Amino acid sequence: MEFSNSLKAEDYLERLRNFMEHKVFPAESIYHQQREALKNSGHPHVLPAIVEELKEAARSKGLWNLFLPDSKDPAHGLTVTDYAALAELTGWSPEIAPEALNCSAPDTGNMEVLHLFGSPAQKQQWLTPLLNGEIRSGFAMTEPDVASSDARNIGTSINRVGDDYVINGRKWWTTGAMDPRCTILILMGVTDPEAESYRRQSMVLVPMDTPGVSIVRNLTVFGYEDQHGHAEVLFENVRVPISNLIGEQGSGFEIAQARLGPGRIHHCMRSIGMAERALSLMVSRSAERTTFGKALAHSSKQKHFVVKNIVKTLWNLPN
Repeated sequence: MEFSNSLKAEDYLERLRNFMEHKVFPAESIYHQQREALKNSGHPHVLPAIVEELKEAARSKGLWNLFLPDSKDPAHGLTVTDYAALAELTGWSPEIAPEALNCSAPDTGNMEVLHLFGSPAQKQQWLTPLLNGEIRSGFAMTEPDVASSDARNIGTSINRVGDDYVINGRKWWTTGAMDPRCTILILMGVTDPEAESYRRQSMVLVPMDTPGVSIVRNLTVFGYEDQHGHAEVLFENVRVPISNLIGEQGSGFEIAQARLGPGRIHHCMRSIGMAERALSLMVSRSAERTTFGKALAHSSKQKHFVVKNIVKTLWNLPN
């Protein structure tokens, strides 16, 4: 498929490359030192201070909210295709770069949902502080008892009682919920179990401090503890006003698809960036590591030449 970046995307790519090289990469060792210190002090989900410094630097350079085409801060007008190449670049430092640019999941998807479907009041209360990088959010969809990749299986109930919705259910892998800055969840559940299968679900806003919301545990992946956390969350008779409904009742599946479209592109492109950096590190190691009296690269000079030039092309490195 023919693919080339727009002139606007190329401009932002060059600016982001500079930011990565001069700000993000040098901060990685500091980030890991600060994270280790926070974990040892019993605060594994607190954001290392260096990231807040990088957020200020990125915002001052106009590298902020780049995922949102209609962003007014800055008014960049980047399309989803334009942003894909930038997401790839942030994948070279996935723990730091996306959040430094206010472009990290699950906030990006939640901000897109509020931007596209939120009411004016919801935007003022939740979208604005998210766009400013002042708070974090979580997305509560996946459940432990069903295959939640098919959202029609979701069983958490959202029942209307007077002017409120009452929520009961259990979610897990709710990314971001362990972060102390997480103040709001977007929850997907069933508002009408008798409706057509794609109209049973709705999305509602649930503040983290709502009575009945409790974090059961943090979930790790192969022993790795994510800084923002992947929580199992229990909802027991959680009551929120009907004004917390996002969009129309029964539109949850539609909103989920709108959210997942750009989100999958963001994730995939960051994964490509991670793979590129891994390949770059492998190439560097093959040139520096010595076994049996010679560098690893010398055992296959032609392969090393090909791989090195692939990496140079992807990252636009100098000769």
